[in-house]
Amino acid sequence: MKRKTIVEKIRYESKVVQGEATKDSIYVSYTTFPDELTSGNAFASSVAKLLNVNGWSALSSIAADFALYDTVGKAKPAGPVDVGDFIQIVLPGPTPENWVRVIHKTLDKKLAEFTVQPSTDPMASKPGQIDHFFNQEARSTFRVELVSCTLRAFQIGQQEGINNQQPQAGERALINTLIAETGWLFYQKIQWKLLTDYLVNV
Repeated sequence: MKRKTIVEKIRYESKVVQGEATKDSIYVSYTTFPDELTSGNAFASSVAKLLNVNGWSALSSIAADFALYDTVGKAKPAGPVDVGDFIQIVLPGPTPENWVRVIHKTLDKKLAEFTVQPSTDPMASKPGQIDHFFNQEARSTFRVELVSCTLRAFQIGQQEGINNQQPQAGERALINTLIAETGWLFYQKIQWKLLTDYLVNV
């Protein structure tokens, strides 16, 4: 595969900032256990932590706050995440709330995952506006899997484009650009590595 030149990279980054291009990202952590019984128990614990989105807020004092809501926007203080649920994400600092909706969920013997996409605030009436710093085409998958005796956790971002185009951005175009760029360069690496480490450490 041909490597991008410096000029090409600069041009691409410029398109990203303007909301005309997207990025992908992946964060992964893993732990290997001595036998199948131990690794199986660890996987079960990891799945429970994966699906308990409300518990993610306790990862660290610098972590984002996560709150789970059902399909009609009612808070779910307990219970696992399900397809159609909303997740409210509040980043540290004076930034607006961000919302995603669960569009896919898989539970298997050795794999569990769910995927979200940026969405509107289910409790607000803002037709056409996406209340997230990424646009509606972005996807984020949270996954834990057991391969032999190794437990692995992933956060996989796909088509992450800045939500600064109308009508999706609404009044958030500028702040979305600032949040997204900061996230890619700094905060996202901390947040998702904290999460994947948490999911594999029991």
